[in-house]
Amino acid sequence: MTNDNDHINALCQRLGQAHHDKDADAIVACYAPDAVIYSLAPPLVHKTDRDGTAAWLATWDGPILIDAEDVDLVVGDGLAWSTALNRMRGTKTDGTKEDIWFRTTMCFRKTEGSWFIVHDHSSTPFYMDGSLKAAVDLRP
Repeated sequence: MTNDNDHINALCQRLGQAHHDKDADAIVACYAPDAVIYSLAPPLVHKTDRDGTAAWLATWDGPILIDAEDVDLVVGDGLAWSTALNRMRGTKTDGTKEDIWFRTTMCFRKTEGSWFIVHDHSSTPFYMDGSLKAAVDLRP
């Protein structure tokens, strides 16, 4: 499975580099065409969408930095999953500096010898004090 681990890690590195480079085509290429994405932004469910991804990337001025910590990758025969804490940093086009941590679970499928993301679930906890405010100030 070491080779599969290496391939999945390389896929995740490509995804991070594509965000850094703000390359919508490279981001979408990491996902299977039928991938289900539960991202931080509404709506509740996304599909791979090159134009929507490009529009989101255009809201950032300069690179988007995404780092993963506490990565746990489990690889099986043609299927794999990982969990991680991710830190996303960058500057929005309005000058706002973003630096947030969020949780990610990803599922991967090997298709015709290549690994693709088939499910991507990102989330932030929220305060249970009645405010329902996203807890984006948390740090590991």
